Amino acid sequence: MLENVELLCHNCIRFFGDVVIYTDPFKLNKIYSDADIILITHSHYDHFSEEDIKKVKKEDTKIVVTDDLYDKTISLGFNKENIFMVKPNQNLEINNIKIKTIPAYNTNKNFHPKENNWVGYILEINDVKYYIAGDTDITEENKAVKCDVAFVPVGGTYTMTGKEAATLVNEIKPKIAIPVHYGVIVGTKEDAIEFEENLISDIQCKKLMK
Repeated sequence: MLENVELLCHNCIRFFGDVVIYTDPFKLNKIYSDADIILITHSHYDHFSEEDIKKVKKEDTKIVVTDDLYDKTISLGFNKENIFMVKPNQNLEINNIKIKTIPAYNTNKNFHPKENNWVGYILEINDVKYYIAGDTDITEENKAVKCDVAFVPVGGTYTMTGKEAATLVNEIKPKIAIPVHYGVIVGTKEDAIEFEENLISDIQCKKLMK
């Protein structure tokens, strides 16, 4: 399930194979220019990084963004027909990849208000469901997620802590859980360790952060 997946930095995940997908490109150390699809969870600079989007974009790249990012996305040179604006709880299909948006918001802090309509994603690739939680706390919506692989933020401050993220993952019970959103702005390897230590035994933790 992870053969064609790499975690590049922060919340930037690269799925490669027949279709190349990036989530939230950030602090990339080379130019890829190979994205078929880019998924953006929200407008904060560490998730919508214009510099890094340019590093993965090619002429016909399709990009999925929240409503508040349309004008900025146009300014990056994307064709209008390749921009997909989303809100929570939507389903779409791009390049034969099924995509579902999941609400992503804070419940006990104010950095990611629910009313902003920011999102996480569930991708279905080769019959495997990957959940990219985005910047979120534990919510009623993400406790209902069904997936095989879950990428969840563990850095605290703006998102869940490692222990909180483990509580969510123990609820939704994916086969594999991967901690993200640490090591750059907030959060450390210790948060990823705390996450792993609090997972129930039948969930496999993979720490992919380089």
